[in-house]
Amino acid sequence: MFDRFIVVVMDSVGIGEMPDAANFGDKGADTLGHIDELRGLNVPNLEKLGLGLLRDFKTVKKTQIKGAYSTKMLECSKGKDTTTGHWEMMGVILEKPFPTYPDGFPEEVMKLFTEKTGYGYLGNKPASGTVIINELGDEHVKTGKPIVYTSADSVFQIAAHEEVIPVEELYRICEITRKEVCVGDHTVARVIARPFIKQGDKYVRTERRKDFSLEPPYPTAMDLLKEKGYLVGGIGKIEDIFVYRGLTASIHSHNNEESYRDLKKMMIETKGEKGLIFANFIDFDMLYGHRRNVEGYGKAIEQFDQWLPDLMDNLEERDLLMITADHGNDPSFKGTDHTREMVPLLMFSKSLKGNARLEDIHCFSSIAKTVCENFSISNQFKGTNLLSFLQ
Repeated sequence: MFDRFIVVVMDSVGIGEMPDAANFGDKGADTLGHIDELRGLNVPNLEKLGLGLLRDFKTVKKTQIKGAYSTKMLECSKGKDTTTGHWEMMGVILEKPFPTYPDGFPEEVMKLFTEKTGYGYLGNKPASGTVIINELGDEHVKTGKPIVYTSADSVFQIAAHEEVIPVEELYRICEITRKEVCVGDHTVARVIARPFIKQGDKYVRTERRKDFSLEPPYPTAMDLLKEKGYLVGGIGKIEDIFVYRGLTASIHSHNNEESYRDLKKMMIETKGEKGLIFANFIDFDMLYGHRRNVEGYGKAIEQFDQWLPDLMDNLEERDLLMITADHGNDPSFKGTDHTREMVPLLMFSKSLKGNARLEDIHCFSSIAKTVCENFSISNQFKGTNLLSFLQ
């Protein structure tokens, strides 16, 4: 039915609490709803794709153009993090959440870190990355010890000044941590290198971050597509989340503007090919959700909305655009971490003649199932094949 699927993840743009949100301490979380209530949203292009039909908004209109279909998806995995959300979109559902460390990593983990890497450490607590590098930056420069911290997510983050521990050495430390420290019961979803430098009187992170993720435990839709000879392109941190697995092309964009530029570039360069382009737009989560910046988050959504006409103009007749999210990160909510929310799914193709607001669907893996069924690839993915609803 379709030649290419363009799956765009607005990282953390949730649309209201999941039924089990209270189990995660997230009852009342509502990323899009609260941004709309607190500062309004001017998003005429997302409106055209049916965003306003998914709930009652204060400022988002209820409208939908021909060829657009919209729904909400419920997460089936037990988690609310980047890896869990993206893996589920590609067919992997986790019954057991990744371990998290609200009190920092236990002594046995940090002892192993010291033994295996040859470094001591500073920190070892949940923290905002921008805060902890300024809290411990001077001591790090003086001692040469890397800064270790985590969050409510399943992450082991290692920060170092680029002139104290060179970036390649920081990557080596992270690789050892991934393979020899965070193992067994302490197998976190991601080990993350967080290089930083000093600008004026403040320490600031650079864009040389690198994620050392787990490999998915079984073949994803990306693996199956690649095996059959189809295009599988990744934009942004997709290559990190899937450890480069299942990709035939990748561009590591660092922010929303680069993701927009690189997604458009890949769409143009792969015209005529069949398969999947999977893109992550990270700024919503990284710059505004975690920092509880409602105004910045709203502006980022409006900027994304302004890019949409250009992306849609570059769709081929038989492309299907799918815009979704991997979890929530309500910037008006308590704390600084992800929130357990449903996500929007907005779909558009120039080849479709109808439009509709579909019933809510279970499992982000409905995307994987739909893509594989479209290309007649045998699969056991959970969820709904959406093809039958698109006319």
